[in-house]
Amino acid sequence: MRVKKQKRHRRAVRFYTACFGFRDPFKILCDGTFVHHLLANRITPADTALANTLGAPVKIFTTRCVLAELRSLGDSYSDSLNAARNLIAARCDHEKRKSAVACIMDVIGENNPEHFFVATQDAELRKKFQEIPGVPVIYGLRNALFLERPSTFQHEFAKTAEEERSHMTDLEYKMLKVKKKRVSTEETRDSSDANEENEENIFETQDIKSKVKRNKIDTKDKVQFKRKKAKGPNPLSCKKKKSDTSTHATSGKGGNVDNNTRSRSRKRKRSRKSKSTTELNV
Repeated sequence: MRVKKQKRHRRAVRFYTACFGFRDPFKILCDGTFVHHLLANRITPADTALANTLGAPVKIFTTRCVLAELRSLGDSYSDSLNAARNLIAARCDHEKRKSAVACIMDVIGENNPEHFFVATQDAELRKKFQEIPGVPVIYGLRNALFLERPSTFQHEFAKTAEEERSHMTDLEYKMLKVKKKRVSTEETRDSSDANEENEENIFETQDIKSKVKRNKIDTKDKVQFKRKKAKGPNPLSCKKKKSDTSTHATSGKGGNVDNNTRSRSRKRKRSRKSKSTTELNV
């Protein structure tokens, strides 16, 4: 039985921590009936007993209205009053003193912003808190402490809250629109800058081409003088070189001419000698 009870308590604590944001050390708001039950059944120390039921360290609170109610009940509740004075006083904003039930309802409010566990023995108060989302209730039975299971209303509220979290709120939708507009404007700026750079590059290339064309036109318009090329030597002033074959041929021909002239001169001498001899003989 103890193991099943602990599992049930751990399951309920996980539900409240996951769906409603409860964190340890857990804060427990006690009324006078619960403090009196702890003392009557000798459930001491109370913080260790509550920590064992919830499986985490706890801080125990009460209110000034609860202390005033215990004081008004007389000497029979003096021990409960002394024990409640040792607890941490939770802040209640109402000026005039109220009943303990009304004070605790004011502290819890509509959605339990302080994330209190309410510890009470009042059955009607426990039923009221079952209809408020995110309010776990602790009660005592003899010398044992129990954590009530989350009600069906609390389960349905947790489901609807999860569905709402999955969808965007109006404010988030507006913020998303603003971010999209910013991104689109930045993209258009970047694209415009890129287009301007491309246009500048195009204009620069066109300027360069136009300058090149102008230079070409200017060179065409200018008077172009022909450069004087280096001329060769005068063919009349220089003789052609004779080749080896021509030299040999000319040398052979010259030898023949000399021989002919010599033979002719010899013949003339011989004829002269013969004439002179004939004249002498005569």
